[in-house]
Amino acid sequence: MPASRDLTGTVVVITGATAGIGRETARQLVAKGAKVALGGRRQERLDELVAELGADNAVGVVMDVRSPEDNARLVAAAVDRWGRLDSVVPNAGVGMYGGILDQTDEDLAFMMDTNYAGTVWSVRAALPAILATGDGGDVVIVSSVAGFRGGPDEAVYAGTKHAQVGLAGSLDRELRERGVRVTLICPAGTATEFAVGAGRTEDDPRFAEWLTAEDVASAVVHTLEQPRSLRTAIWTLWSMGQGS
Repeated sequence: MPASRDLTGTVVVITGATAGIGRETARQLVAKGAKVALGGRRQERLDELVAELGADNAVGVVMDVRSPEDNARLVAAAVDRWGRLDSVVPNAGVGMYGGILDQTDEDLAFMMDTNYAGTVWSVRAALPAILATGDGGDVVIVSSVAGFRGGPDEAVYAGTKHAQVGLAGSLDRELRERGVRVTLICPAGTATEFAVGAGRTEDDPRFAEWLTAEDVASAVVHTLEQPRSLRTAIWTLWSMGQGS
């Protein structure tokens, strides 16, 4: 069996890094010796995470993934600090549950712009720096099983996840010959603050059987640790307590 890649010294950009899957991914990557540039909307949480991980290992940038300019600033922060960029993890996402007529135009636009356009802007910002290393690299998009089968009261959310699936498949065909692997990580329901107050509650009893942020983060890290001769196109995750 091929040996896992050593992530020591590799540089990874993560969006949506101040909570849940993004935060746990940052923790696990730093534990493996990687350096992380963290994008998020909340300064206080970014500061807390950078302090936890250590200023030598992490840099935080307050940003909105809907902005191409903000994504460029995040990439620049990584390159300025460590001189390179190896991977990007577009993880930022929002979810709101309800029928298609139940939400405001602004809510739907926010979801579409964050989940899909935000992924596009983060990849576009990161790719030039990743390609410049000459060593290949990784794009690991955190999506959802809703990208394959949407449920009731999540039509627009599921549509944004279907869009990520299409984006990742095309990017894989576009970038493989340039040494860049594109992976789509698609978890089922995960016990985080995602969509709390927008269809979920903090005491949702389903959380006890759902995936954890640690579960999904470990899939991201394992993907990055694969030998360069391998690539994972799509990884769906379910807990043993979840039906598929």
